Amino acid sequence: MNEFGFARLAGCVVLAVGVVLAGCGGGSSSSGSGGGGTGPVIPANSSTVDFGVTNQTIRGFGGSSAWISNFSAGQAASLFGTGTGQIGLSILRVRIDPGGAANWGTELNNAQRANALGASVMATPWTPPAGMKSNNNVVGGTLNVASYGDYAAYLESFVSYMQTGGVNLYAISVQNEPDAVVNYESCTWDGNQMDAWVASSAGVLTTKLMMPESESFTTGLSDPALNDAAAVDKIAIVAGHTYGTSPVAYPNAVAKGKELWMTEHAFSETGITGAMELAKEVHDGMTGANYNAYLWWWLQNWTGGGYLNGLLDEAGNVTTNGFALGQFAKFVRPGYVRVGATANPVTGVYVSAYKGGGHFVIVAVNTGATAVTQGFVLKNETVTSVTPYRTSATEGLAQQGAVGVTGGVFSYSLPGQSVTTLVQ
Repeated sequence: MNEFGFARLAGCVVLAVGVVLAGCGGGSSSSGSGGGGTGPVIPANSSTVDFGVTNQTIRGFGGSSAWISNFSAGQAASLFGTGTGQIGLSILRVRIDPGGAANWGTELNNAQRANALGASVMATPWTPPAGMKSNNNVVGGTLNVASYGDYAAYLESFVSYMQTGGVNLYAISVQNEPDAVVNYESCTWDGNQMDAWVASSAGVLTTKLMMPESESFTTGLSDPALNDAAAVDKIAIVAGHTYGTSPVAYPNAVAKGKELWMTEHAFSETGITGAMELAKEVHDGMTGANYNAYLWWWLQNWTGGGYLNGLLDEAGNVTTNGFALGQFAKFVRPGYVRVGATANPVTGVYVSAYKGGGHFVIVAVNTGATAVTQGFVLKNETVTSVTPYRTSATEGLAQQGAVGVTGGVFSYSLPGQSVTTLVQ
């Protein structure tokens, strides 16, 4: 068994979406083959996967434990483990409680459990401490200019606290959704305020700085800092959320050498309907917006609060949403690179592909109601077989029979309303 929890077949590549690459032998499913030495027949409307064309580096997939109680060892394993029935998340987003270190123990526990399973940890404040704000309240208001330095020191104190607990934060954010007007912990910032704080105060931070985490990935909150020579080099990651919007490219951030992370979203739909929407957004984020990371909102359901969209239910069982995100997270590991692929070869089918760690991965999402026999043409790598894993209304990361690949060409049936990952 390899690190993904599946048997590695010699010389095989696994592709997300039930696509098989050149032959590991003994494959089920169909594979195109030519006769009389003329080479394989290329199916119509194939997705061409070119492993020689490289795009962004993937940092991982994850979710948030904000306001969630301590993870048990079993819950952490289901979320961050890579064994059978586990979904392989690689990033945890924790909340920085404005009450200070006396209130940080729960998130330290969660971070320790995730970190021990190989996940990186990032931290987000929903508000500065009340005494640093214009309204002396954790809800609303703005950060006092006179408190800029104190706020930077406060964020750095959280970095140190986590480090003392054995967790080295991968990144820390300036503010959760600075453009949201809400009745819970919050603080309003505009782009010029973000720029002024980053330029004047962020230099004390000893981990990567992330900003602005707008609720709709509003570029006006980050462009001033990106365009300011005194601020731009202090920013490592430009992050945002996709509430009320869809993933789109951000050329200014990329031109300034910044990674793009989508750090929060959740849909109202549940079951396979919501899972397909989630998988399609991940696809769009990877292929259209070139995200380096994708994070869901809450990791676990909160039935009493009406939140049923977590990656685990309240009993700790993986949900359909969890399995759908796991189709990416479990097989596309941190450090992998997205490669070229025909993203939308036929109506309702969406394909992305990745490579890293000696593996090749194809993820295929079929949002349609009926099965599609999808052709694949593989270039610039020798693949002889792939192993499919599938999530549908009745399956969760279920391993399927290996599929042989002949001459870099194969076909595979993608059930309606399913996500398939093909791996070698």
